[in-house]
Amino acid sequence: MEFDRIQFYTEDAVASRDWFVSKLGFRATAQYPSSHTHTEVVNSGNICFVLSSPLTSASPVASWLKLHPPGIADVGFRVKNIEVTLARAAAEGAKVLQPIEEGLNQRGCFKWAKIAGWGDLSHTLIEGIGENPLLPNSAELPLFTKIDHVVLNVEVGDLSSAVSWYQKVLGFAPQQNFDIQTEKSALRSQVMVHAEGGVQFPINEPASANSQIQEFLSANRGPGIQHMALQTADIVGVVTDLRSCGLPFLPVPPTYYSELQQRQNYLPADWQAIAASEILADWQEDTPAAMLLQIFTQPIFAEPTFFFEMIERRVSLVNGKQVQAGGFGAGNFRALFEAIEREQMKRGSLRDD
Repeated sequence: MEFDRIQFYTEDAVASRDWFVSKLGFRATAQYPSSHTHTEVVNSGNICFVLSSPLTSASPVASWLKLHPPGIADVGFRVKNIEVTLARAAAEGAKVLQPIEEGLNQRGCFKWAKIAGWGDLSHTLIEGIGENPLLPNSAELPLFTKIDHVVLNVEVGDLSSAVSWYQKVLGFAPQQNFDIQTEKSALRSQVMVHAEGGVQFPINEPASANSQIQEFLSANRGPGIQHMALQTADIVGVVTDLRSCGLPFLPVPPTYYSELQQRQNYLPADWQAIAASEILADWQEDTPAAMLLQIFTQPIFAEPTFFFEMIERRVSLVNGKQVQAGGFGAGNFRALFEAIEREQMKRGSLRDD
């Protein structure tokens, strides 16, 4: 299984297209107007985003936007055998929103179907020959190599149920789990990973009334996708480019880097650039060169809901073998949590219990 396409429901698909092009360096590649919905497609390499907005009240986007602010409505997965995947999902109780259909384009045949996911999220399932049928042929070198992970936030008490649902319906398996708590708030998280393809799908729930997860749930008016990580091979260069385009990131205090230096014997050659770019860094003690580098944008919509993460997983040579940074570093997870807490305090939405 791999991430295929991600569909955003927005109030203005054209304006959203222009934002992705100007702020994230995506390319506008197609548009699909209908009698009730306007859809734009943008891509960066193999990453494909579908942006849809309503033209009339008959649009399903209009109905969705009555319930939620703009955000991700559908996470699409590319599967090896759509008949087997859909049959399993239906047998485990998933609601089939669209039975299997077949299509044909210049890249060959493809099949697709859609099921209801957690809350008002849906999942398009795609089986096809070759590349994503929505992606153009391009020799341009993209900023991002792939979608690293997508994060779902659920209501308090629903974490175990959501984990079980994604296990039974789509074949995900639990991996890392985190319990993050500060003096002000807390969350619980379970990382879900698919055995075929390694798709990573963490699920969070609030562990305090004023948790940033609860702030998201309140603003989103229910569960939904909190953020998505775009993987890059050069996070320092990409962040420099994105900042020059006016993309705002969560700030990191200088003390974060001085504390890291005190416990880190190994520092990469570009450490000063990493610190100057306010990029979070984490590593395993036995493979310090395989650093996990992450940075997070401010929310991209008016509400404090969805944001992007840029991530680089560096490689270390261990006993003649290449080892890449995997999983999610506990240090970075906590640093992100604290960074969002600082933004909550600026918004006045974080109080002491």
